[in-house]
Amino acid sequence: MKLRLFPQESAGLKLLSQMARKILEAAGTLSEILGAPVTEHGRLVEELHGHESKSTDLHFALLTHMRTSFINPLPREDMYALSRFLNEAMEKLDAAGELVALYKLDRLPKRAADQLEIISRQAELTVEAMGRLDDLDELEDYWIEILRLAKRAERSHRIWVAEMYRDMKAAQYARHRDIANQLVDVTKDMRRVATQVGSIIVKEA
Repeated sequence: MKLRLFPQESAGLKLLSQMARKILEAAGTLSEILGAPVTEHGRLVEELHGHESKSTDLHFALLTHMRTSFINPLPREDMYALSRFLNEAMEKLDAAGELVALYKLDRLPKRAADQLEIISRQAELTVEAMGRLDDLDELEDYWIEILRLAKRAERSHRIWVAEMYRDMKAAQYARHRDIANQLVDVTKDMRRVATQVGSIIVKEA
């Protein structure tokens, strides 16, 4: 039996899906920053800021939609939480790119690319999941996979920090750790999105 919560109104779900897609696009831009010379950082960081600005616009558009729509596809508190976690993930992704530029780093360890790969995968899964929240069948797999990816990211983060502590001088370590922390925090926010979805599934089961 399909679990449906008010499928008559899907505009809010489309906005959530668009927010997740902005994270995917921003991860692609940050990947470019990691591989670009310092002279290209300014242009790419502005592109990253553009993704963050659009995410914020979508967040506020969702809040307006929830206030003005008679029927929402999910309880307002759930939609607000999903939107907030997505926007916070975007803010941290944006901050990571800005730090690379501010610190004028022209090379980061492969661990950074590994974390971005995890973030991109989380975002891809979330784009699809946000569009299917009015039909909760099979979303449990999304919830479980995001949690698995988040655990992988946290383990990679621990190894990355240990490697930096071993191989870098104090100032270099501090700069790289700032970026590492931002990236792992993005994966934690994506995990919060999935946990919120899990809560919805449990409530509606």
